[in-house]
Amino acid sequence: MLAKRLRFHGHGSLKYLYKNADAYRSRLFTMKAIANPHRSSSRFSVVVSKKVHKSAVGRNRIRRRVYEIIRRQSTEIVGVYDVAVIVTSGEALLAPHVELEAAVRELFQQAGAIQ
Repeated sequence: MLAKRLRFHGHGSLKYLYKNADAYRSRLFTMKAIANPHRSSSRFSVVVSKKVHKSAVGRNRIRRRVYEIIRRQSTEIVGVYDVAVIVTSGEALLAPHVELEAAVRELFQQAGAIQ
């Protein structure tokens, strides 16, 4: 699991991100990312809607899988970013780990967070 200091807390902080951040899209995810020079470390959030998967068990499993990928790749991020990964497809539940990892890495590269 991602450390508590690396996660968002409350809906107010996500409102700013949704309004002002740039969006990057892949087949399974949409990533909203914006640089935040006011913080000492990056913050991440994974959002899985009920429209993506009806079962809470399935939504939580998707969320845990994506958080683990972000945890592993967070050491490679250059700079401080606020990032929300929005899952847009229920296929993320059954997709192989390698495919999910490649999709998240590609979105980080599009955002300019990873070289």
